[in-house]
Amino acid sequence: MAAREAHEDRGTRWQATELRQRALARLRGGIPVWGEAIDGASLLRAALGGQGRLRAKRERVNALNVFPVPDGDTGTNMVLTMQAACDKARADGTGSAAGVAAALAQGALMGARGNSGVILSQLWRGLALGLEGCQEIRAEDFARALRLARDTAYQGVLRPVEGTILTVATDAAAEAGAAVGEGLISVVDLLERVVRAAEQSVRRTPDLLPVLKQAGVVDSGGAGLFYILEGMLRSAYGEKLEDDEPEATTSPRIPLGLLTELEEGQDWEVVVDIRLRDGACTHDLQGLLDPIGTSLQIGEGDGVCRVHVHLAEGRQYEVVEVLRGVGTVLRAALENLRDQVEAETRDAPRPAAPARVQPGQTAAVVVASGEGFIRLVTSLGAAAVVEGGPLMNPSVQSILEAVSQVPTDRVVLLPNDPNVLQAARQAAQLSHKQVAVVPAKSVPQGIAALLALDPEEGVEEVAAEMAEALGHVRTGELARATRSVRIDGVDVVEGQVIGIIDGALKSAADQMGEALLSLLAAVGGGEAELLTIYYGAGVLRGEAEGLGERARRVWPRLEVEVLEGGQPHRPIVFSLE
Repeated sequence: MAAREAHEDRGTRWQATELRQRALARLRGGIPVWGEAIDGASLLRAALGGQGRLRAKRERVNALNVFPVPDGDTGTNMVLTMQAACDKARADGTGSAAGVAAALAQGALMGARGNSGVILSQLWRGLALGLEGCQEIRAEDFARALRLARDTAYQGVLRPVEGTILTVATDAAAEAGAAVGEGLISVVDLLERVVRAAEQSVRRTPDLLPVLKQAGVVDSGGAGLFYILEGMLRSAYGEKLEDDEPEATTSPRIPLGLLTELEEGQDWEVVVDIRLRDGACTHDLQGLLDPIGTSLQIGEGDGVCRVHVHLAEGRQYEVVEVLRGVGTVLRAALENLRDQVEAETRDAPRPAAPARVQPGQTAAVVVASGEGFIRLVTSLGAAAVVEGGPLMNPSVQSILEAVSQVPTDRVVLLPNDPNVLQAARQAAQLSHKQVAVVPAKSVPQGIAALLALDPEEGVEEVAAEMAEALGHVRTGELARATRSVRIDGVDVVEGQVIGIIDGALKSAADQMGEALLSLLAAVGGGEAELLTIYYGAGVLRGEAEGLGERARRVWPRLEVEVLEGGQPHRPIVFSLE
């Protein structure tokens, strides 16, 4: 019970210090750096402020996850989407407000990751539509743009759900319209009202979406939008984007075992612990390191910042020298990524070559993660694989590039994750090819769909046959619970193994074998013909085979197959047919 109450406190009081800090700033007589209207340069600075504030709160947004499993990636997806938007706007250079807004929208569109990122990109698209022709932005322009942002986001979602980022966008737009109707002419005062309305809207999301109330959290996408708006407001006042008492954070890292090649400039990984001097902040670190490295991640806790960055050969020692100017370096560690990757891949099984597709045939482009899963889908006919899945959702641009590179204009897309589905649909709309998205929500479903692939058939025929194949497969997952919670009548204690079937939490148990059997029993495992167990990171083949043997003993007529999936964030994934 105590764990449950503590979790609810984290979820519903996520914003505890935000408005208090804003109120104190106003009491201090803070003078906004914006005037009555703002130009394109100010809009870009506001967007950068939104990105910076969200980056500072990324882990808090990630933690607002309904299921107690380590796949909360909403904050990361929204940060990467905002980063793509700001990178595009900076590359294009500042001009009119309309031009900057259009660049932000284009960057967000191509860099969108996950469902939250796609919706965020649609908000920027609507904002840009509302600012067309504007050299500067006045209060009435901003209110109109927020209204069009809301409308565009709703139109981009097949089945809008209230109690989400869409609701927060609606409430923010309504407050902006009301403020203009009352004669408010200052953009910064309007933004004050919008931020307050967004904060209150996020707080109400559990009342609109019962699953949030069950889990004791507010909506993560809505919280992300609030932080973006609040960062824009902080930018208007020239305030720092981090809190005075930063929360401890941890940054997700892709295990080296997943990498088959390194991008240019990522030869070395450098991790530095630094105690900043008075007046310095993580925003300063970002400004110093962005020009010399990539994959920058900054965490804070106990007065110390941990910096993680990738650098090109020959630049690995520059980080410490640069950081000495803003604080005391306590520890530095270097790892040669290229050497490690080459050592890990030297004796690794050779991946199956992607299927050779001829012009005029139908090709399958598949999203998957884990060496075993990638080998499986390529051996079954995938013409291209986009690496991605839980905690590493691919961007719209990466999916679009994979579609563009296959030598045919007929393509079926298998997203294989519910959080990749929107990005896949966005890529399909942007492609000049004939592309159909088959709504596979797991790699086992994608494997079943690939078995129905006939390259000689048309896109629509292949997509229809694949969609039918999805209905014959149920997908289960086993994972360790990261917190105690009660969802859909299932009591979960932190550390237990939870069982999820087709996206629904069904069971919790102390041991992996017990969890598998209880989950199979709950979904009628005895009536199925085939159980395929895919073991992932942290699970040995012998352990997986032991799980399969337990299932055979309970259901002797059930055929059981054990395969390596190599998935990074789920110990066990299985399919039931």
